[in-house]
Amino acid sequence: MAILIFILSLLLFVLTIGYHPDSATTINNLNITKISHEERYQHYLYFPRSERLLYREKAREMFQFGYDNYMKYAFPKDELDPIHCRGRGPDVERPENYNINDVLGEFSLTLIDSLDTLAVMGNVSEFQHAVKLVIDHVRFDRNSTIQVFEATIRVLGALLSAHLLIIDPLQPFGDLKISDYDNELLDLAHDLASRLLPAFERTPHGLPYPRVNLMTGMVDGSRNDTSTAGAGSLSLEFSILSRLVGDPVYERVARRAVNSLWAKRNNVTGLLGSVIDVNSGEWLGQLSGLGAGIDSFFEYLLKNYILFGDESDLRMFDDAYRSVTQYLRRGRVNCMDEEGIHPMFVNVNMQTGQLATTWIDALQASFPAVQVLRGDIDEAICLHALYYSIWRKFGVLPERFNWQIKMPDVLFYPLRPEFIESTYFLYQATKNPFYLHVGRDILDNLNTYTRAECGFATVHDVRDKTLEDRMESFFLSETCKYLFLLFDEDNYLNQHGANHYIFTTEAHIIPLMAKLRKKVWDSNEMAPCVENKDVHMDKHSYTNENELINVNRDLVKVEKTVISNKKKRINESSCRSRPISHRHQLPLSANLLYQLDEMVGVIIPQP
Repeated sequence: MAILIFILSLLLFVLTIGYHPDSATTINNLNITKISHEERYQHYLYFPRSERLLYREKAREMFQFGYDNYMKYAFPKDELDPIHCRGRGPDVERPENYNINDVLGEFSLTLIDSLDTLAVMGNVSEFQHAVKLVIDHVRFDRNSTIQVFEATIRVLGALLSAHLLIIDPLQPFGDLKISDYDNELLDLAHDLASRLLPAFERTPHGLPYPRVNLMTGMVDGSRNDTSTAGAGSLSLEFSILSRLVGDPVYERVARRAVNSLWAKRNNVTGLLGSVIDVNSGEWLGQLSGLGAGIDSFFEYLLKNYILFGDESDLRMFDDAYRSVTQYLRRGRVNCMDEEGIHPMFVNVNMQTGQLATTWIDALQASFPAVQVLRGDIDEAICLHALYYSIWRKFGVLPERFNWQIKMPDVLFYPLRPEFIESTYFLYQATKNPFYLHVGRDILDNLNTYTRAECGFATVHDVRDKTLEDRMESFFLSETCKYLFLLFDEDNYLNQHGANHYIFTTEAHIIPLMAKLRKKVWDSNEMAPCVENKDVHMDKHSYTNENELINVNRDLVKVEKTVISNKKKRINESSCRSRPISHRHQLPLSANLLYQLDEMVGVIIPQP
């Protein structure tokens, strides 16, 4: 009897719910919403090996198509115009055209910038041929006024990388050695850096003038403003050169610029601005963010530590990251929570930390890669996912996206690599197939929207996909390289290189050699004193100066430091230690991905 009464009571309860349409609809909608979110994103959970191999070859073909047409139609010019199939050099008639003249200096820029991409893709014969072309044709005694920063990351970094690949005793990318090679690339790098040195001379605050004439050494006196990234992101390449040639001057001037900028950060917020006057040392641009004008400054603090082992670089990075997290990061404290606003890093006033703009830019999309290096994986996942939603909204990434109105503020996309870079780093950190799907979307969109008659073209307007006739050198140096590596699981860089190589901000690969940990001038009593007194000398001795350093022991030190974010301890596990159980799930829940798509405007919320 008791059982019968219980059954009747349960039936009555169910019937009661059935006669309350509002309640039933709410429950039903919740179930439907949850299922639809999971169904919407479930294809990201698997990426077959055959598809990965197919897209590896598609990435190779993209690079080869752009490279071959540059060599056919543009070399020895600096860039390829991919629509009209012709070469491009400096705009000699308009010296004030900095958009062109900052980068192009009549030194076959695209060829130089592509050297280590050829190596990474295993094209040994073309790498050797390209090196010989550079040796035979490239000279820097040109009457070209170029930007110090661009020449450093694109040209100096490329020459140093190719030189180190040639002399690398391991030769992991094939036998790249050249029988009669006599350090010519290193000599070219040395010559270029010497021609950039006048930019650092007689500057009252140790900050380099932004532009210098390669032939005369004259600085461009019409502009004394320089960006934080432009002045403070020279230290990696300049220090490598100093340690290879045994001359401290290059490292010293670049380090002095970093220290000068660091000393000028705001004493309350700890933030730096984006533009500074070389002569007065006053901030001209007080906007502080993670994008254009400042991005690679943070990147190089951390990479300097990894490459050279100087503890002061790590302390500066951690201090900067704390300030950035405190003042720039907005949204919920735990980015993986489903309640609250998805976090993003906004632009603020460096003096007050108050919101300065309602846009974020494409260069900030590289910061998840930096977070991966620092071990802050969850935060990297969340920031990357924001940019993925923006990419999916337009099929490419606008230069500036206004998150308030969900539309671009600056409309073009010049084939930038930063979002692809972070996708690659996050796949290496998590091995989650989600990022292979992201890479496939990127590659397909580039082929659909930017492929031109003989190369890949800048998108003039992300809304209608109209094109501009320009293929910047970083497309072959970075964009294609990161796409290829994303899908080339067997590449040495993916199998063993994480502990033996580092990427420059232009994606040039640098081996972590014992030689680069040594300052030969430290043991020379007659050499000038190094200005940075707080130098961490590597305690390990090496029998071979070309021996590769296993960076794991240094990353262990990194893991011990936990960054505080609004009194919350952020996960700092290393990039290799994301739990196995997470690797066959979405990096963010389906609900969070849907939330982001609504936030950006990929999905229009139902009324």
